[in-house]
Amino acid sequence: MNLHQFRFVQEAARRNLNLTEAAKALHTSQPGVSKAIIELEEELGIDIFARHGKRLKRITEPGQEVIKSIELIMREVGNLKRIGEQYSAQDSGTLSIATTHTQARYVLPPAVARLRDMYPKVTISLHQATPAEVARMVIDEVAEIGMATESLADYPDLVTLPCYEWQHVLVLPTGHPLAQKERVTLEDIAHEALITYHPSFTGRGKIDQAFDARRLHPRIVLEAIDADVIKTYVRLGLGVGIVAEMAMRDDPVNDLVVRPVGHLFGTSVARVAIKRGAYLRNFVYKFAELLSDRLSRDLIMRAMNGSVDDFGL
Repeated sequence: MNLHQFRFVQEAARRNLNLTEAAKALHTSQPGVSKAIIELEEELGIDIFARHGKRLKRITEPGQEVIKSIELIMREVGNLKRIGEQYSAQDSGTLSIATTHTQARYVLPPAVARLRDMYPKVTISLHQATPAEVARMVIDEVAEIGMATESLADYPDLVTLPCYEWQHVLVLPTGHPLAQKERVTLEDIAHEALITYHPSFTGRGKIDQAFDARRLHPRIVLEAIDADVIKTYVRLGLGVGIVAEMAMRDDPVNDLVVRPVGHLFGTSVARVAIKRGAYLRNFVYKFAELLSDRLSRDLIMRAMNGSVDDFGL
């Protein structure tokens, strides 16, 4: 048995048993993947996959155990590579970060800039994605660290730690009637044409829950994943916007009025995620510390070892 066989089995499981897709992901041929899997099954004396003709239909019971072992082996192979990189080049390498647009645009830049000052030989690879995709990238080791508000705490393969809290704000044109109110209500907002985030992004679930709890039916006319897009359409007069407060901190134009609405939609928590059991290089710990004064190397190490009881807020 060899690592190529393990990679092929692992990728077949990840690609919903589609060997063509697994082969594309691994830059090899579909017959080669199929042959390697069959050879591993013959060596182990079990079927990892049940088949219908040449197509994989499901993972067998012993196959489930094999895949668990393969995941552990491949994780440790990745750790060995990182250990080698750590000690052969202490201050260089690539830091891969998976995150949402909001974090990449408004939160990460100061930390990334400071890390580059400290580690000028480190290359930053930034992957922008949905929260669920962020989690998957960290689990699949496409990224070493992830950051998002939604989803990250829902995966047992991830260690997640709270980074900071934030609230939503209402964004209005200066001449809008609600701009004259210091404290808006849900009823005020429900009557307006609303422009806000797509349901899977940036605390949108809390917005929907707040309206549902009051049995109000907001009129959402546009959804986006990008706060800059939301602000653009507010400026065009399509409606009033609801965005994360981070998106308004450095807005240079004074043609919008901002009203806090944390009293309506509550507080959200942005979290960082690391794959459980992964080996982290020094600059990964440093980057986490730069993101938040709550995050320290010691805390992360204890969390990775399962000795911190509660990371939540």
